[in-house]
Amino acid sequence: MVAYDVFDDPYCYKGTSVLKNKARLRDAAELESFELEMTTLRSEEPLPLGNFDPAHYRKIHKHIFQDVYSWAGKDRTVRTAKGGNWFCYPENIKAAMDELFKGLEEPAFQPGAPATDFINSAAAFLGELNAIHPFREGNGRTQLAFLYLLGLRAGHPLNLNRIDRATFMPVMIESFSGSSTPLAAELAKLLV
Repeated sequence: MVAYDVFDDPYCYKGTSVLKNKARLRDAAELESFELEMTTLRSEEPLPLGNFDPAHYRKIHKHIFQDVYSWAGKDRTVRTAKGGNWFCYPENIKAAMDELFKGLEEPAFQPGAPATDFINSAAAFLGELNAIHPFREGNGRTQLAFLYLLGLRAGHPLNLNRIDRATFMPVMIESFSGSSTPLAAELAKLLV
């Protein structure tokens, strides 16, 4: 797990940076192992179907993390940052999500759109979604699961097993600054 910049975090056990969890684990390494095991098991199940809206996105997060966190599928209520970059403030998450997800009605996300159009639009969408960061933990995995479903719907399936963290993570960070071209290049590598 990557450390976030948060103060007086109600999601963590008092005096620690360990997220409160259903297994009541107080050790970060144990929680990380438990989370990986539980989310891996859930990833073997079909992802929830939906309307490709914020509610659908939240259902996917809940599905993946339901065994680990009681707040799975719920927007975070604290301000948080990573590497000095602040994510969307919690009071703005709902409006930002509603606005962003309207873009999924664009032709680039519909069946029959050219792969290049889909990839470029998906990269821009993913960069914005990452900047919103609606959940306290598990944003990246939820983003990729949702993107996988978007690719299937558009007729451009993605093989997420091809993700190379060494090249993917830096372009995700770069997308935070509004540059989605490198992220599009990484996503193109995932096309089946």
